[in-house]
Amino acid sequence: MKLAPMSLLLAALLALPAAVARSSPHEHGVVHLDVGVEGRIITLQMESPLDSLLGFERAPRTDAERRRADAAVARLKAADKLFAIDAAAQCKLTKAELSSAALKLGPAAEPDPDGHADIDGSFEFECADGARAAFIDVGLFDVFARMQRIEVQTITPKAQFKATLRRPQRRIALVR
Repeated sequence: MKLAPMSLLLAALLALPAAVARSSPHEHGVVHLDVGVEGRIITLQMESPLDSLLGFERAPRTDAERRRADAAVARLKAADKLFAIDAAAQCKLTKAELSSAALKLGPAAEPDPDGHADIDGSFEFECADGARAAFIDVGLFDVFARMQRIEVQTITPKAQFKATLRRPQRRIALVR
């Protein structure tokens, strides 16, 4: 797999959600978000229990549940409305990919044997200058009422750090 323009360190960080999801506890209301900044590219990787977005964590069974799932998927695919990157970087969404076995999104995956269904998102923004971005304002709390906490890992060319956002916080600092 070609990793242009990401460095190996950035690629390693962004590969963590899948590894962490298999070994860390599934916690409703908690979303994991990894942010990577390198050159013109800002990448966000999100992992969330479906319950945090939909109020259930299985395939939708009713028309109302299907509508709720479709609306959540549409909101996530419009990632530029959920993640407002500092305008100084002049970023545009170039990729929004979702994966969930329960919602039949992305590569075919086996459902969790414990019945814990997740959704993973990969969002890429191309910027005039990603290094000029001082922050990202996250609108997930505004859209998903069941979401209570966002665990953030960030890596930039100058630093790497962790942060926790709790309602009503929404800003991820990209500089320290």
